[in-house]
Amino acid sequence: MQLPAQEVSRAQVDEQKEKRMEWFEEAKLGIFIHWGIYAVNGVSESWSFYNNYLPYEEYMNQTKGFTASKYNPKEWLDLIQESGARYTVLTTKHHDGVALWDTKAGDLSVVKSTPAGKDLVAPFVEEVRKHGLKLGFYYSLLDWSHPDYPNKTKTETRYKDDPARWNKFVQFNFAQLAELNKTWKPDLYWFDGDWEQSAEAWNSKGIVDLLRSTNPNVIINSRIQGYGDYATPEQGVPVVRPKDKYWELCMTMNDSWGFQHADTNYKTPHILLRTFVDCLSMGGNLLLDIGPKEDGTIPEEQVAILKEFGRWIKKHKEAVYETQAGIPAEHFQGYTTLNKAGDILYLYLPYRPNGPIEIKGLMNKVNRVWVVGNGAMLPFKIHNKSYWSQVPGNLYIEVPERVQDEQITVLAVLLDGPIKLYRGEGQVISAN
Repeated sequence: MQLPAQEVSRAQVDEQKEKRMEWFEEAKLGIFIHWGIYAVNGVSESWSFYNNYLPYEEYMNQTKGFTASKYNPKEWLDLIQESGARYTVLTTKHHDGVALWDTKAGDLSVVKSTPAGKDLVAPFVEEVRKHGLKLGFYYSLLDWSHPDYPNKTKTETRYKDDPARWNKFVQFNFAQLAELNKTWKPDLYWFDGDWEQSAEAWNSKGIVDLLRSTNPNVIINSRIQGYGDYATPEQGVPVVRPKDKYWELCMTMNDSWGFQHADTNYKTPHILLRTFVDCLSMGGNLLLDIGPKEDGTIPEEQVAILKEFGRWIKKHKEAVYETQAGIPAEHFQGYTTLNKAGDILYLYLPYRPNGPIEIKGLMNKVNRVWVVGNGAMLPFKIHNKSYWSQVPGNLYIEVPERVQDEQITVLAVLLDGPIKLYRGEGQVISAN
């Protein structure tokens, strides 16, 4: 029996999506880069004038101090690669409309409007490709500086209903996106600012069609009004796994996306690594943000965090890249993932155990348990097993202090086959 043409078409679309999402699903860690004129005075990127914290003219006066005088994209990419990230996303243009490349579609760019006087995207792309990483472009759909965009600040608008002007702005967006796509063919677009207009107004479908006409495998995030490939929760780790198969948490190291002199409220490497393994345990990625200074140097606090990520990921890479979401939280006090085959359970310990750790409801036979990163074999016992019912008992593993990592210890539990868990009342669940 043949499937209806509509179902065949849907199946083909799903297959194409799964194919293009393969690298994203395996990448696990990306580095977000917010860089723009807002780093000059260390103010909130675009929002500082939109929310009337300072006048628009004062915000834009920062163009005079944006030099990129110490910008060394090779150093950036050496550090990003060392962190263990497999992709990176650069803000080509934030809501303030200042493009980081030599756009021909408008006059507002670092090339024409700042002392930097050069295209900053081109050398970045070159280094990303040299380092073998995947390339992402952040692009703001809205542009609070553009004369044909209706909104300027939360209290000031340019017009309410002018289809001709709006169409001019849409064509401007298409022109800039065509430039980025034709010149560099990124692997991913990270859109933002979609909330101010509808999908029809943005012509979201037209944008996706434009990008994929010459860049068919490009991945697109969710902030384009229903036409994206993956969800993008921001700052807060989801409490439960998102419904979307593919998702990515974007998060700052302190409280700011761009560089702000006064923001010293950095999260510790432990907190950020804990966030990372939380994402892994739910089958998601972490897009961790850095905010370079106006001269192109990366703050030392951010460098230190990326280096610690690199140390930890290099040590535990088998429990990072080739993994899928773990088991329900009721079974283990910590975070978990599984290998692709579902027969190795990885346990992440963001604490120092006070006694043996426990896994509940594991129905498989355990072949062995070891510490990821040093291979030390660990003793384990099963208690409370019921021999007259399916109740499998509890697995207890000893984790001596000498094998523990200074941040998060990772254990591997090798099973006799794909994982099976007892859920009570005769219910059993298997690997994803």
